[in-house]
Amino acid sequence: MSDPNPLLDETDPPPFRVAEGSASSPFLIAADHAGRVIPRGLGNLGLTQAELDTHIAWDIGIGGVSQHLAAHLEAFYIAQIYSRLVIDCNRPTSAQSSIVQQSEYTVVPANAQLSPAETAARANAIFHPYHDRIEAELERRVKAGQRTIFIAMHSFTPRYKGFDRPWHVGVLYNRDARLARPLLDLLRREGLEVGDNQPYFVSDDTDYAIPRYGEGRGNLSIELEIRQDLITTEPQQARWGELVARALREAVAVADSE
Repeated sequence: MSDPNPLLDETDPPPFRVAEGSASSPFLIAADHAGRVIPRGLGNLGLTQAELDTHIAWDIGIGGVSQHLAAHLEAFYIAQIYSRLVIDCNRPTSAQSSIVQQSEYTVVPANAQLSPAETAARANAIFHPYHDRIEAELERRVKAGQRTIFIAMHSFTPRYKGFDRPWHVGVLYNRDARLARPLLDLLRREGLEVGDNQPYFVSDDTDYAIPRYGEGRGNLSIELEIRQDLITTEPQQARWGELVARALREAVAVADSE
């Protein structure tokens, strides 16, 4: 049944892009905040272009890193291209932070006092198609007997609410630390300042992907956060893609041996 209140029109791009990867690769990589597109019907959400260029609208640099990572791992890769200010695809739709009214210090005028129909239109146009595609790939793998290791890729701003964040990369997890433990050690051996569930942590209330696609299905999984000033250029993104691919392969081998 079609949505009676469609958000996207024929001028708007699809909500995600996919690289299929190899049937021999267990890795499934998702970048929930890779893009910053705003549906034409929402204008600029009441923000300036300068504000939409900042970290409040997207995970700067993570799309490029994830593309390089996926190439190294021959992984299935899905990137969500709309701004998280429209709807956050790593939050349950029931969460208050699903559609934020303020991000850090910036008020988002177009997100104030949304009606249930307006909220549903955003979920139906962006959130559900994106996650339906991930679910379809996971089901295909189950039927094909292909293993899944789920990797959620994000980036974080170096300074948030006056606090300078010292970590180069964060390893985030919830109940299942099988992949997190060896990955923390391996990344630290690279001489990096690695956050153990820093600058964020995973929870059932505030995260969608890891609880659902990792722990919920019994798959090895991890969420990685890379500091944005380290991945602003293509060469930096390529270096991080190679480094993370190497560390992930080693971490999976350790987790499988335990």
